[in-house]
Amino acid sequence: MIIRRTHSEHNIAEYLNSVPFTVDPQDVYTAGSLYAGFDPSDPSSFTSCYDQQVYRHYIDTGKVTDSPMEALARNLHDFCMVQNMKRLLAQYDKCSVVAVMGGNAMKRNDAAYEKIARISRKLTELGSLMVSGGGSGAMEATGFGAWMAGRSEEEFAEALSRLAAVPSQKDKDYLTTSFGILHDYPQHTFRNLSIPTWLYGHEWTSPFATHIAKLFENSVREDTLLTIAYGGIIYAPGRAGTIQEVFQEAVQNHYLTFGFASPMVFLDSKFWNETTPLYPLLTDLMRKGIYKNLLLSLTDDPDEAVATIMQFRQTCSGKSLPVANSISHRI
Repeated sequence: MIIRRTHSEHNIAEYLNSVPFTVDPQDVYTAGSLYAGFDPSDPSSFTSCYDQQVYRHYIDTGKVTDSPMEALARNLHDFCMVQNMKRLLAQYDKCSVVAVMGGNAMKRNDAAYEKIARISRKLTELGSLMVSGGGSGAMEATGFGAWMAGRSEEEFAEALSRLAAVPSQKDKDYLTTSFGILHDYPQHTFRNLSIPTWLYGHEWTSPFATHIAKLFENSVREDTLLTIAYGGIIYAPGRAGTIQEVFQEAVQNHYLTFGFASPMVFLDSKFWNETTPLYPLLTDLMRKGIYKNLLLSLTDDPDEAVATIMQFRQTCSGKSLPVANSISHRI
């Protein structure tokens, strides 16, 4: 006989009220709510902010929890957070939602960081809702670029130089510098979305996203990122996680999971042709018919990347969707 433990409604409610996070959030997070308790003038205060309190609880109760009530609390939180995110996305033409994937190890003074920021700023100004995984590196560059949308070239360059002066999360003033830019260059017009996870809670969530849908379940986060980017995905240099996302997106496009294929724009021809030669692999698999419906392009030019995304959006909005095999080289 299997004896199943049961929990009274009182015990369940008591547990849900005891966790350090709201199990039914009514909106996505912002930098202000996620970092509540952080004082930019005191970098050490980061450890006591809301985000880190939740992360410590997450670690203490187990990344993969054995507690039914903890699992319930996390799942309720993530369900509500996804619903909040859907309400935001409903305000946009789905073909205008564009994601950037890339490594979190990318430093702020890397040339690739500036390229991504410029792409994100331009696409945001052209009406895209930029989406990232919410961490550092290429993800932060996406949020930073979108945050600086509408600003002059001089303002963009000044803010970028401040970030480049503290290029790594190992730098004491890394997060303080970010909040300084948020303060000096407030954003009231353009929005961008990030979807981070407490699975990687040791990495700081970038505060440059105006809307932050932080989740416990990384599998939900990964699938959501790729699913909502109907307007295309730009792949910056990255490692294991980025490579995984390339093939996840390729499968969605191959099977036309959501009715049509979206562009996959690879940024940095040397990286994707030589360092991590996924581009020639994908093009070869396309020619052999193993993959179909992939809209591939490769470029070193931020303007080319923007043009590819915008060209697709015009086609997508016109409902004449490209679903046939397509490979375009932009080098």
